[in-house]
Amino acid sequence: MASSDEKRAEALGMMIGESILVVTRSDQLNLFGQTFRPVFAGTLREVGEGHLTLDPVTIKMVTAPFFQFPVPLSIPLENIAHFTRKFAPDKVFPLT
Repeated sequence: MASSDEKRAEALGMMIGESILVVTRSDQLNLFGQTFRPVFAGTLREVGEGHLTLDPVTIKMVTAPFFQFPVPLSIPLENIAHFTRKFAPDKVFPLT
């Protein structure tokens, strides 16, 4: 029987090339001295063993809701709390 990560990887693998929204399990993350909620929007480029990669990726921060991360971002599948298909990175929504 397939594990939940294997099922998630299979479902995500069929979405390569689509724009998605990913929320990770952490309450908050810190990057460049900015603390933010773990909300990412971008194009799904790869689903590998235990991870997915978004490129380009926008980090949705309250102070900079359209921060374009300069390199591809890989996220471990076990850290993903939720993902939404066909989510435009430039979509505006409340983060607080």
